Amino acid sequence: MRALRILLITAVVLGGLFIAVDRIAVNVAESETADKIRSSQGLSRTPDVSIKGFPFLTQVLGKQLDEVGVSVEGVTAKADGRTVNVTEVKADLRDVKIGSDFSSAVAGRADGSARISYADLAKAAPEGATVGYAGPERAAKGQVKVTGTPKDLLKSAGRDLGSSRLESLLTGEVTIYSTVELVEGKTVRFKAESLPGGIPLPGFDRMMRDAIDYDMTIEGVPSRISLDRVEATEDGLRFSGQAQDVAVG
Repeated sequence: MRALRILLITAVVLGGLFIAVDRIAVNVAESETADKIRSSQGLSRTPDVSIKGFPFLTQVLGKQLDEVGVSVEGVTAKADGRTVNVTEVKADLRDVKIGSDFSSAVAGRADGSARISYADLAKAAPEGATVGYAGPERAAKGQVKVTGTPKDLLKSAGRDLGSSRLESLLTGEVTIYSTVELVEGKTVRFKAESLPGGIPLPGFDRMMRDAIDYDMTIEGVPSRISLDRVEATEDGLRFSGQAQDVAVG
């Protein structure tokens, strides 16, 4: 019994040491991978890297990691000189094969995602416009709600309304629904689908579209991941995309 007790204690101690060594190794690997990703992708900040799966050391010996999570900060979006932060950018790297010299790795598949809150979208929108959730029915069509007064929106677009009487007709707040689409993986395009009626101003619709429609470019998303889907949710716009055979670091 005494020998069995000693054997069990030894096994527990060795198991604890193995777990400790494994966790130390994965922490070191995560830090080095984060530095490599920042350097290779030209990121302004070092990303957070999380290597999934246990034990880590056996994955390394097999030269293949099941999954690596990457969270990136410091990504921005720009529209007509206005810059805002992208609330959240993530990439899930799967089937990561480690090179023979352990200095490089390639992910068989990368799933990328990004989110921009409505508060940040409003900062990038034309002056005088507020962007918000359009409700479940319109969100399902990829639309967002844009509110503001025609007077402020047209003035921000450089339109001279010409008379105080006309300005008084354009002071009430209106709601416009804009469809959001992705162009070439990085550009977010907002296009007005509905405009307020009953405004006695020649060319009003065209002028409002000139004021409301705009493009926003997302900068800093890891290369090789092309965002190809956008979804309007209650907490903002969510973007997603995939890539194959992505170099890690």
